[in-house]
Amino acid sequence: QVQLVESGGGLVQAGGSLRVSCEVSESIFSIDAMGWYRQDSVKQSEWVAAITVDGSTHYEAPVKGRFTISRDNAQNRIYLQMNSLKVEDTGIYYCNAVMRGRSYWGRGTPVTVFL
Repeated sequence: QVQLVESGGGLVQAGGSLRVSCEVSESIFSIDAMGWYRQDSVKQSEWVAAITVDGSTHYEAPVKGRFTISRDNAQNRIYLQMNSLKVEDTGIYYCNAVMRGRSYWGRGTPVTVFL
């Protein structure tokens, strides 16, 4: 059972930056892919960014160039660095891991961007 714990969410003014992190209970090298999703009060959950076991990264179009997903293999953590934040980036950010065909989720960390 993979456990994921997010942290780092908070309040930030539009144009600012925030970094959220996700601690994984397993070695990152045993996980096929990890990513971040977000959910606001109106939309359904949407995928934001992903990083695969070989280190390749992928981003949803609205965050490309502003967000960076990365990982720390020694710490078994992944991060999402969010720059130039917009009000529409507000939501609960969830960490996801896919291992051996199963998907695991954290409980989320809230991010609120205000004008």
